[in-house]
Amino acid sequence: MFSNSEIGIDLGTANVLVYSKNKGIILNEPSVVAIDTETKSVLAVGTEAKSMIGKTPGKIVAVRPLKDGVIADFDVTTEMLKQIMKKAGKQLGFSIRKPNVVVCTPSGATSVERRAITDAVKGSGAKSVTLIEEPVAAAIGADLPVDEPVANVIVDIGGGTTEVAIISYGGVVSCNTIRIGGDQMDDDIIQHVRKKYNLLIGERTAEQIKIEIGYALIDHEELSMDIRGRDLVTGLPKTITLESKEIQAALKESLLHILETIRATLENCPPELSGDIVDRGVIITGGGALLNGIQDWLSEEIVVPVHLAPNPLESVAIGTGRSLSVIHKLQKIAK
Repeated sequence: MFSNSEIGIDLGTANVLVYSKNKGIILNEPSVVAIDTETKSVLAVGTEAKSMIGKTPGKIVAVRPLKDGVIADFDVTTEMLKQIMKKAGKQLGFSIRKPNVVVCTPSGATSVERRAITDAVKGSGAKSVTLIEEPVAAAIGADLPVDEPVANVIVDIGGGTTEVAIISYGGVVSCNTIRIGGDQMDDDIIQHVRKKYNLLIGERTAEQIKIEIGYALIDHEELSMDIRGRDLVTGLPKTITLESKEIQAALKESLLHILETIRATLENCPPELSGDIVDRGVIITGGGALLNGIQDWLSEEIVVPVHLAPNPLESVAIGTGRSLSVIHKLQKIAK
């Protein structure tokens, strides 16, 4: 029972994942909370709340309390974590009483933002809270030897941020974070459809377009997709057909920013570790790593091998959970 009371949480902008040492990923829910604005009570959390986005009556709003990987609304995040801890307890077959929790934070998070994460997790009933940097967690989850003195380059393209880090001997050698990720790509698609077709589409439709016909900047066979939205001129529902080439053009700017960040991080790498990077390559993880063609495009641009992590969406959560056993070693190294 006591070993079960150690859990790892990946508090992501798009999804919250909970990892238990014995059972692996026990919970994977969208970071969305539905709130009644009159009573301020929480009506739904996770999958149920996500299905309400853009479809609720006036007094109910579906909000995402995490923005760019950090807490934007403290009270709602605490409430969401309480509900998630309850669900996790059900999955484990008993209520989790005062678990020890490891939570990952973006490496660019300020001390105030880190304190907010610690307080929110403690407020949801945790006994102790340990923070681990997201790139280190992602590297552990992708089976990289983080505690050895070799360079591991991890590119974590999440919902709110993209983090690029070179990790060696348990610590971050060089790291850059930009607030561009899957959400920004969805927004690029919404703006493109609005400008070109005078059509308003929602976040969920934009995400669907990105998954089905979104491509990184490589040559590919043209794909098309029918989408529905509201015509801004007539105000009536309308269906249009989108081509994958125009979605590729809409995503271009965000993708180039991500590439620039990877280059900037590699430029700051100590020369001794550069040799390792040429041999071992770069690992991409996070939801954005699933964009069609991104692996080929990046390896062409940075001229080193690019590998996809075994479970890109779950790497950070798995690493956060596994780090429970490594964390003392990592902390010693950090000291």
